[in-house]
Amino acid sequence: MVIILRSAAWLAAALALSTVVAACGSGPEAKAAPDLPASTQAASPAPLAPAAGTFTGVVRETMNSGGYTYVKLEEGGQTVWVAAMEFPVAAGERLTVPLESPMPGFTSRTLNRTFPLIYFVSGVARDGEPLPASTRAGGAEMAASHGAAPGGSLPEGAATTPMKPIAPPAGGMTIAEVWAKRLALGGGQVTVRGRVVKVNNGILGHNWIHLQDGSGSEGDRTNDLTVTTGTEVKMGDVVTATGILGLDRDFGAGYAYAAILESATVVIAQPAH
Repeated sequence: MVIILRSAAWLAAALALSTVVAACGSGPEAKAAPDLPASTQAASPAPLAPAAGTFTGVVRETMNSGGYTYVKLEEGGQTVWVAAMEFPVAAGERLTVPLESPMPGFTSRTLNRTFPLIYFVSGVARDGEPLPASTRAGGAEMAASHGAAPGGSLPEGAATTPMKPIAPPAGGMTIAEVWAKRLALGGGQVTVRGRVVKVNNGILGHNWIHLQDGSGSEGDRTNDLTVTTGTEVKMGDVVTATGILGLDRDFGAGYAYAAILESATVVIAQPAH
């Protein structure tokens, strides 16, 4: 009788053990995942940028290529790449940019680099300054046309096409003449007439434009003159500019000009078509 009771007790224990094993599974692959808060089960990666509006961040990386400035901005764990017409900027500065014309998987031919996502912005603002009103073509259109950012520049390769000569105004001179005589002209008033081939507004308190009139050489850059002005113009406008010719002007971050027409009065002689 005692043997029967012991056997029954052993059988009950064996049955209980088998029930536990069945509930737990036979190996690691059969184990149920622990209950975790929804926020920790599958953390989503941080977005590259807000979907719309503007973004303000610190410049972590910047480079110039083909007349354009590419900038990597970072703020609050988010990283945004933007591109605009070439402008002075240095690592550590804070910029505000409009998140317009996003281009995923964009490849810059001049940089030989592909960006997972980059915004082609029509203007930038230094920390604390308002964004300038955009009057230029949309970024997507510009990007599609040449493989770089908008901001007011002719499509890549356009500068290699000979420009029809534009005669200087009365009392003025050609852009090539300004370069040839710059040492004697430095610090004095100079007047030129040319077509706007590059424009970016609201940088360092000025609008920056590049003029060409068909004179000079592309090889040594004597065909192009940078002008700063308070007047807003559009790419393709033919304008007459009168200002003080500055020599060896260095704005930092590698932006130095052997000759630049500063604080110029600009009059549109022929609007862009």
